[in-house]
Amino acid sequence: MSDQALTVAYFYDIFDSVISWGERMRILVVDDEEGAQELFNIILTDEGYDVSVANCGEEALTLLKNIPFNLVITDIKMPTMDGLQLLQEIRKTGTKTDVILVTAYGEVESYLKAMSLGAAEYINKPIRIKELKRIVHKVLTEQRARSGN
Repeated sequence: MSDQALTVAYFYDIFDSVISWGERMRILVVDDEEGAQELFNIILTDEGYDVSVANCGEEALTLLKNIPFNLVITDIKMPTMDGLQLLQEIRKTGTKTDVILVTAYGEVESYLKAMSLGAAEYINKPIRIKELKRIVHKVLTEQRARSGN
């Protein structure tokens, strides 16, 4: 194998989790706290993902109607529409977008409800950066395997 081919293969291996059908994986972060939005945006953008943010569930649903996201990461506790309600609404649309729920209030009931609604993961705050990266990579890798890409 030539040096150029090795370089290309190496590059693809490193960025395999962020390449989806020739494009970067798209992640929508939904949180009513600007600081949390910025933190997720910085971490995930540095990992090579295409990140968008929404301030609430309603805004997220509008974005989801117009943009195909690979993953939604949403806080559970938000005004008007919480993360569990958002997950329910996403499932009603029939989309296969994976959803990770994040909470500072790790309650067994909300965990069980999230899983029954089809959440991909449930993360307790405070979030460790390495854990976030690992979970996002795992969810997107599993998604890719399911889709056959």
